[in-house]
Amino acid sequence: MKILVINGPNLNMLGIREPAHYGKETYDDLVTKIQNHCKSKDIFVELFQSNHEGAIVDEIQKAYKNFDGIVINPGAYTHTSIAILDALKSVNIPTVEVHISNVKEREEFRQISYVRLACVKTIMGHGTDGYIEAIDFLSEGK
Repeated sequence: MKILVINGPNLNMLGIREPAHYGKETYDDLVTKIQNHCKSKDIFVELFQSNHEGAIVDEIQKAYKNFDGIVINPGAYTHTSIAILDALKSVNIPTVEVHISNVKEREEFRQISYVRLACVKTIMGHGTDGYIEAIDFLSEGK
């Protein structure tokens, strides 16, 4: 199994940005957590983070025929990016949307998720453990 984990804008600022919402783990901590989990499950994982919408679209397109699943936390692009939605629909790879915080309890504008329309599951409010849940969901073929 090969899984691509994509993180959108400001996820590189984990541990610094609004720790009340996103916790104190850093982005490096998240990367290590994901890599260790995947190694223990014999899953190939590649991680990508960008603050740029086009770079995320490019990465999704490169995943075509190269990955079995995508875990994506599109950050603020969740609520604005039809381009990311269209890229996910184009590659037709099972995708799980992850949010560290529970966006249902956040601002009104965060209630819209365009990306969700191309996802098989959404996990929110479980901190960075949501990534592990998403990987397990994809690897177990649920």
